[in-house]
Amino acid sequence: MLRAVAASGSFSAAGRELGCTQPAVSQQMKALEASVGTPLLIRSGREMRLTQAGEALVRHAAGILAGLTAAEEEVAAIAGLRAGRVRLVSFPSGSSTLVPTALAALRAAHPGTRVSLEEAEPPQSVELLREGDCDVALAFRYEGAAQEDEWDDLVVRPLLTDRLVALVPERHRLARTAPSGSIAIGELAAEPWIAGCPRCRGQLIEVCESAGFTPRIDFATDDYPAVVGLVGAGLGVAVLPQLAVESVRPRGARMVTLEPAVRREIVALTLPDLAQVPAVAATLEQLARAAAR
Repeated sequence: MLRAVAASGSFSAAGRELGCTQPAVSQQMKALEASVGTPLLIRSGREMRLTQAGEALVRHAAGILAGLTAAEEEVAAIAGLRAGRVRLVSFPSGSSTLVPTALAALRAAHPGTRVSLEEAEPPQSVELLREGDCDVALAFRYEGAAQEDEWDDLVVRPLLTDRLVALVPERHRLARTAPSGSIAIGELAAEPWIAGCPRCRGQLIEVCESAGFTPRIDFATDDYPAVVGLVGAGLGVAVLPQLAVESVRPRGARMVTLEPAVRREIVALTLPDLAQVPAVAATLEQLARAAAR
């Protein structure tokens, strides 16, 4: 408005240019002068003339208005999914199965949206979300485990239910003698075990103890292909989430269904305020679609 007054020489002409009344222009100029603490305009005959302070402020007006325009354009681009950034954290088997499909679809639909990916197992991934170090966390929890409302403060997008399966060497007696493909975990009580990630390891011990035995764990590794490779080499048996097995090629190993079933719930988590951000909402939607496929 100050720039329009300086260019036109009057409140009336500035008002016509900006689509407002002369009193409105006069009121805004008084408010601006009160804000900066010094006169910006003086009347000279029928025209308004800039003071030295007014001239200084008008010199900066172009840069100020350009900056505001750029800010408005950037926000509009983010709101319209022409731009934006999403920081995603996922556990490894989710990274190799759900995430690639979801991010490929997101890029095709919204090429201006950038997504970064880090790997972390829950509960670390959930803490990263709460601490503001990521925008979406792919996480899981086992059915029947003590959960203590651990996600009550978060937006939870259910994705799929993942079943635990047994892996035995392809020449193992149970690979040949289980025509239904299902076994009770107690049938593996005397076997040497290969355990996976710490949370999966804890779940394995809990499931085995509920069946009346403590597994003898000979090897433990966070690397799922290593677990499968050790089983395929005949060094033991394992229980892994089916999603983890599907992310690798189980050469030399046979996948056998466990009864009774043990499952884990896989979800995408975000904070309530972040759920309203278009790029975050689009990421959650594509993760859900990938899980459905």
